[in-house]
Amino acid sequence: MTASWTWSYSAYDPKAEHLVETLCTLGNGRFATRGSAPECPADTVHYPGTYMAGCYDRLTSVVAGRRVENEDMVNLPNWTLLRYRCLPEGGPPGEWLTPDSEDLQRYSVSLDLRAGILTHRLLFRDAEGRGLRVTHHRIVHMGNPRLAAQRSLFHAYGWSGTLEIESVLDGDVTNAGVERYRELDGRHLRAHRVGSKPGGVAWLTCRTAESAVRFALTARTLTTPAAPVVDDHTATATVQRCVLPISPGGSAVVTKTIALYTSRDRPADDPLGAALDDVAHAPGFSSLLASHRSAWRSLWHEAELHVPGEAGHILRLHLFHVLQTLSSHSAELDVGVPARGLHGEAYRGHVFWDELFVLPYVTMHFPEVARALLMYRHRRLPAARAAARQAGGSGAMYPWQSAGSGREETQSLHLNPHSGRWLPDHSHLQRHVGSAVALNVWRYAQATGDRGFLHSAGAEILLEVARYWAGAVTFDSGQQRYRLRGVVGPDEYHDAYPEAKTPGIDDNAYTNVTAAWVLARGLDLLDELPDARRRELMEQLSLDETERDRWDDISRRMYVPFHRGVVSQFENYDRLEELDWARYSRRYGDIRRLDRILEAEGDSVNRYQAFKQADTLMLGYLFRPTDLAGLFARLGYRLDDEVWRETVEYYAKRTSHGSTLSSFVHGWVLARQKGPEAWSHMEEALLSDVADIQGGTIGEGIHLGAMAGTLDMVQRGITGLEAGPEGLHVDPVALPEIPRFSFTLCFRGHRGIRIRMMPGRIGISVPVSPLGPLVVLLPEERRVTVPAGSERWFRLPPVI
Repeated sequence: MTASWTWSYSAYDPKAEHLVETLCTLGNGRFATRGSAPECPADTVHYPGTYMAGCYDRLTSVVAGRRVENEDMVNLPNWTLLRYRCLPEGGPPGEWLTPDSEDLQRYSVSLDLRAGILTHRLLFRDAEGRGLRVTHHRIVHMGNPRLAAQRSLFHAYGWSGTLEIESVLDGDVTNAGVERYRELDGRHLRAHRVGSKPGGVAWLTCRTAESAVRFALTARTLTTPAAPVVDDHTATATVQRCVLPISPGGSAVVTKTIALYTSRDRPADDPLGAALDDVAHAPGFSSLLASHRSAWRSLWHEAELHVPGEAGHILRLHLFHVLQTLSSHSAELDVGVPARGLHGEAYRGHVFWDELFVLPYVTMHFPEVARALLMYRHRRLPAARAAARQAGGSGAMYPWQSAGSGREETQSLHLNPHSGRWLPDHSHLQRHVGSAVALNVWRYAQATGDRGFLHSAGAEILLEVARYWAGAVTFDSGQQRYRLRGVVGPDEYHDAYPEAKTPGIDDNAYTNVTAAWVLARGLDLLDELPDARRRELMEQLSLDETERDRWDDISRRMYVPFHRGVVSQFENYDRLEELDWARYSRRYGDIRRLDRILEAEGDSVNRYQAFKQADTLMLGYLFRPTDLAGLFARLGYRLDDEVWRETVEYYAKRTSHGSTLSSFVHGWVLARQKGPEAWSHMEEALLSDVADIQGGTIGEGIHLGAMAGTLDMVQRGITGLEAGPEGLHVDPVALPEIPRFSFTLCFRGHRGIRIRMMPGRIGISVPVSPLGPLVVLLPEERRVTVPAGSERWFRLPPVI
């Protein structure tokens, strides 16, 4: 890792190759290709993969004697494969060269974050001293989302002869990138057809097994010096062969340009005809590279971020991956936020609640993308309504895992790699995802002022989630409180009470409090709607005044458990045993996945006060201290600074951070409290993917929520930014480890607002705009305006 705009690896390490491939993935929001070496097909070391946003397929497998369905984001044909070998004059042909060849002398991989260019450099030298230097440049075009290209340069040292080249489109691929899924059927591509056209063009078509999405992949292979291309085909692949002369001081170049089309593209067209036309008229590599650079330049202008040092270097990598997973091209598709990006097959490419951590950043830079991601949820509102009815409720119950259709995609079984056992999976009981969707709707509207969305699609989502919560509670006449039973909280470790015969726990504090918040916001929304729209919606949703009164009552009398003066994670939590953390740390070292360790020992994490990730403390991430205190006060509970501080301290000692989301949430909460350990958690969040601190998971895909969360920690966590109709709230807390930084944002039509943090002060500048001045709300109810075309500075409290 060198310059701040370059992410690089200077040596070949087979054990780290999957990590390198993931972190060097290139994408444009429509599709992405892992950063695998062009020489290598899939094997135990290398895993090429190309994934189309929103492209899923469902297969049935037999696992542990049971038939289970899984819907996966599909691994598409490998377009990057390029094989080559040397044919010295007067000698036998050499072996096909790869990074695993004995003749490899040097190897490096570098990712240009500014321009989205991946470069592989290899140097081979045989026993006779003959050398070959190879440089591959690859792009997935950010301007034209259907194109990608790869240019390979070859230089000979100490020999003359020819290079034999094979440029391949390989359709014989499966979903096999996650070891624990390999007992499941991963062969999603069927009905392969292959062919070639004059001008060095090869083509491959196929379709998915169940969803019947058709794909067309075309490749134009050109060489310098020009050489005839011989086409060969198998049932599932095209191979374009050529022989190029090479000598010391000379070079040979192979350029491979591809076009990828599907039957889901709009306007509807013949995918193969469109792909053939696109690749035939695609400009040369230099022109493609220039327009690709220009598209990335525009992106970086909208998402400007400057943080010095290694933290800034990692944050820029995180931002790069957010930008190429969710771009303006994503906004044209029907897609959600894939928890592991478009970078691998972990979580099967599903959509969880990670948009809760991604949308705050995206909304304040690319509001049109955020709106499109929320529309993914709106289009699946019928499926959420059906799920609520099936569960005996009303309203909309969003699934824990969503994919193509919006039905619940959470697996019924999961494999514990420690024990090798397939176990029941109850994580579908994480009903709180509906509150996350509703909260995203509300906060998007607050940040953008998009009342059109809030009063239409957004209102339908928020009100139907509120209706679900109103129907899911039961009234406890003894406590005179409403309760939610049989759920699973964000923690995930606790999916049942010890010795219970049925899954679920009662009154998860996070779930109950956010449900009450949704009900209160639903009432606020109904009050602010124009009369005609309110009547229309209430008639459409069959809402009446009696139900509105019930929402108000529940939002004021939802039960929240407490014990020992702190908020309980769930009812009867205090009856669980304390865990001997020191013992397990000594024995296993890394105990982030304590649930798997205990199950392998024949024990259960359900018995202990031990948590995978922030649960109750998530409330401190979602709500400012004053807002959280007000929310508890509405419920009739006291949550002052002392109670919250003790709650934070209590759970910090009992959390294993088995999720990458956990560290940055703890860092956020502690930063807002000016706690001395805030940076240590932030640092772990920064390193979670780049250092693969969870032991091999990054080879299966990035953690998009954690990456976006670290960006949001700088954007909102440290600065205390909150968007609202009355203006931009600013309540900074300074971290000495990041004493200075700057970024731009978009707020209610104001684009290019720049925030600059310096030791002891914060500056806010507003570009010239017809929208006029920006209203800024500072601590202690100070209200100031920053005129358009000016900058104002404000003093900060002391650093932590």
